[in-house]
Amino acid sequence: MHDLVIEVDQVSKSYGSVRVVDDVSLSVVRGEFIGLLGPNGAGKTTLIEMIEGLREPDSGTVTVLGHRPHPRDLDLLPRIGVQTQKSAFFERLTAIEHLETVAGLYGRSPADARRSLEQVGLADAADVRVTKVSGGQRQRLAIAAALVHEPDVIFLDEPTGPLDPQARRDLWSMLRRLKDEGRSIVFTTHHLDEAEALCDRVAILHAGRIAALDSPRTLISGAALGSQIRLPAGRMTAAEAGALDGVDSVSDAGADLVLHTRHVARVLAALGPDLDAVTTKGATLEDVYLELIGARS
Repeated sequence: MHDLVIEVDQVSKSYGSVRVVDDVSLSVVRGEFIGLLGPNGAGKTTLIEMIEGLREPDSGTVTVLGHRPHPRDLDLLPRIGVQTQKSAFFERLTAIEHLETVAGLYGRSPADARRSLEQVGLADAADVRVTKVSGGQRQRLAIAAALVHEPDVIFLDEPTGPLDPQARRDLWSMLRRLKDEGRSIVFTTHHLDEAEALCDRVAILHAGRIAALDSPRTLISGAALGSQIRLPAGRMTAAEAGALDGVDSVSDAGADLVLHTRHVARVLAALGPDLDAVTTKGATLEDVYLELIGARS
């Protein structure tokens, strides 16, 4: 168990009569990338804030790197990096001055600030005042501030929300490098594709409880949701498509017919040799999520 960096044991948190986090247990090992998924109000942000030490659980225990994060532990703070949805900035400073100030609070050098700025692709905005940077740049600056002191554990709350597609992919590459260095990463996201691409495990929360916890691959294979085959709608009628060997159901997607099946090879064989414009798509983490959350709702 020497590789255990986070342990959440039967943690609950209520606000008035509403139990936001309900008896949640979770562990994270060194070098693990774990995603917290769920609809708005599922308890993701409250859970991650209790692990960070920003909120105190009503019951249960949280340990991070062998420390209790709440009340604030000055020995723990230099070992964790936190990016929140509403990160604070030194508004009158430039981007590099802001990072140099944050680095100084951790006893780190201006060179560390410059490294962190380059790490998130903001070198060109180094001398731009924080109030003048774009929303996506501001988000990357918040992530740079969370990384400037090279923490062992990194907490990111919806880090890619305001980012454009290229910046989002660049951040994915950076997070993979951090994981390869042995850092543990806990993040929340509404982007199921990035959770599937990045995470070793995901915890799907619903109504404050963990509804599912496993690797994306295991959750997808265990759900047995089958695959989709799309073909131009004019090729055959929905009734004809539904009669093909191996087709479970058919739905109309406008220009395409969508054939739902657990036997892709059998259906493709029934379609014959002309497969131009025919596409296949396996089940994804998003399919599992929608199936699970829809059933729970």
